[in-house]
Amino acid sequence: MLFKEIIGQDAVKRHLLNTVKENRVSHAQLFLGPEGSGSLALAVAYAQYINCENRQPDDSCGECASCRKYSKLIHPDLHFSYPFFAKHKEETAASFAEEWRRAFLDNPYLGLDHWRSQLDGENKQANINIAEAHHIIRKLSLKAFEAEYKVLIMWLPEYLDTQGNALLKLIEEPPAKTLFLLVAENQDKILNTIISRTQLVKVGHLDRASVAEYLMNVHGLDRYQAEEIALISEGNIQRAVDLLGEGSKGHFDLMVRWLRFCVTDNGPSLIKTSDEELAKLGRENQKSFLLYSLHMMRQAVLLKEGMDQLVHLPDAELDFVRKFSKHYSLEQIGETVRLFEEAHYHIERNANPKILFLDLSLQLVLLYKYQTFRRLADSTYIDNYGM
Repeated sequence: MLFKEIIGQDAVKRHLLNTVKENRVSHAQLFLGPEGSGSLALAVAYAQYINCENRQPDDSCGECASCRKYSKLIHPDLHFSYPFFAKHKEETAASFAEEWRRAFLDNPYLGLDHWRSQLDGENKQANINIAEAHHIIRKLSLKAFEAEYKVLIMWLPEYLDTQGNALLKLIEEPPAKTLFLLVAENQDKILNTIISRTQLVKVGHLDRASVAEYLMNVHGLDRYQAEEIALISEGNIQRAVDLLGEGSKGHFDLMVRWLRFCVTDNGPSLIKTSDEELAKLGRENQKSFLLYSLHMMRQAVLLKEGMDQLVHLPDAELDFVRKFSKHYSLEQIGETVRLFEEAHYHIERNANPKILFLDLSLQLVLLYKYQTFRRLADSTYIDNYGM
């Protein structure tokens, strides 16, 4: 992986390049960044640059034997560890090496749900087990085959749990020319004993322009489509790729019909829509639909607050958001955002979609219809529906 192949993150790239040029390569580093920000790709590009046989001022050469092997993730001194869904306690990350190479080379910005889908993980718990920790110790005790540095890139060390204690001594006092690169999304879920032994590299969300550029160059979208999805994805390339599957036009039509049934308290249509449309979208499209609906509600909030210049939507969607923001209070729209966020959280954790969407629909009925009547009858609006 070359640095130039990674979109955005120019400040992080400069920092990583300077640590090599100034001979300040720390043996244990924690790349901390949100999903889809490119933190994993940065770690791979950094390792490739360190072991490149003909380094350029701003990137690996991409042509030497080391770079060619890194580009295919087959270098003998490059090792990966990651969460997996073990069927047997003796399985390690190496059991899924081919799937890992294929998933990363296809999408260097992958998230855990995408990785799960590559392994048919279903509802199994992701984990980096004790067998994997012991396997890492054995691998790194060997001498490097051909590179200057042996490199272990561990993706999502949050899933190490207490097994990580087996690696503490190795991380603190590794063999000579051994590099640990941990790539994490949530610092609060990492063992403090590991954090204290690493040097932090912060990776931020990608800006909207970078995401749009990626979608145009890699997925062939026109500028308008790319900018719309970039806005919804909030700097997450994995989320942007997921949004490509359904397309916002289908989301818009379904969302408008569904919300119309909610505000009119049309029970039979709500049940039918929840069971026969929303529940059958498939988990990734359900998440995509909720993210799209969240985006529309946030645009309504902006209009409600008088920040029209920040709203960029096609004519039909803009017309809908304007009408919606006029009919409902800021409190109601804000509560809608909360409900959509909560539903997205539970869909990610494999909630039953029929129950979830029907329950969400009924909460929206209470919020829109009965809260509106209550506000008309009582100028003091107290949000206590369903309590």
